[in-house]
Amino acid sequence: MFYWLMKYVVLGPLLRLIFRPQVEGRENVPVDGPAILAGNHLSFSDSIFMPLMVKRKVTFVAKAEYFLGRGLKGWLTKMFFVGVGTIPVDRSGGKAARAALDTQLAVLRAGGLAGIYPEGTRSPDGRLYRGKTGVARLALESGAPVIPVAMLNSDEIQPPGQLIPRLGRVRIRFGAPLDLSRYAGMVGDRFVERAITDEIMYELMELSGREYVDVYAQRVKDRPAVAATGGPGGPGAPADPGGPRSPVPV
Repeated sequence: MFYWLMKYVVLGPLLRLIFRPQVEGRENVPVDGPAILAGNHLSFSDSIFMPLMVKRKVTFVAKAEYFLGRGLKGWLTKMFFVGVGTIPVDRSGGKAARAALDTQLAVLRAGGLAGIYPEGTRSPDGRLYRGKTGVARLALESGAPVIPVAMLNSDEIQPPGQLIPRLGRVRIRFGAPLDLSRYAGMVGDRFVERAITDEIMYELMELSGREYVDVYAQRVKDRPAVAATGGPGGPGAPADPGGPRSPVPV
């Protein structure tokens, strides 16, 4: 109830009026049945603007820290994410991360839409980073189609760390569903999961026009001193001896 109230009565109309979202390819989202919306992640507002443009409910996962904040801001943040049906995920990995994927798997098996950011965190500099294979496992186990979603300028509207968004027209592009049927029955094969993830990231690169860097975004965030100097893993630095490159389309 809170989700639909926010979307169609409280936030939705206001955000549409102020930010005038421009959307391409919305017809690629099925009107019913399960599907995975896999997007690049540029801004906190991605999880607000993208679901706003889809008529159906989109269930996301979000880092557990959003549910653990203190004070009024922490409480409001927690209530917002709980109200819109967001699933907390412990990004330390292991069984906790698996539990979040299982929950999204249940959403898909019930015929719903699951939203996921394959990069696992927001891009530190607007580039597209190496995807984690959770999205591939979700696709293989559910059999649901994957629809790549490119947020084109949300980092300009609300840069990381900025609380109040800037005025501007939000632009979003939904790609065609990816046909992954050739991988049916290959659940648990890590090479297949990597191939699927790279295929998704390639489509996101094509849709978004963003430079791809073959390293995990969190690795860059965890090395701020190196990143600031442009050293290994930092902006402008090669991701590996071969340098930044595109994920290989399969």
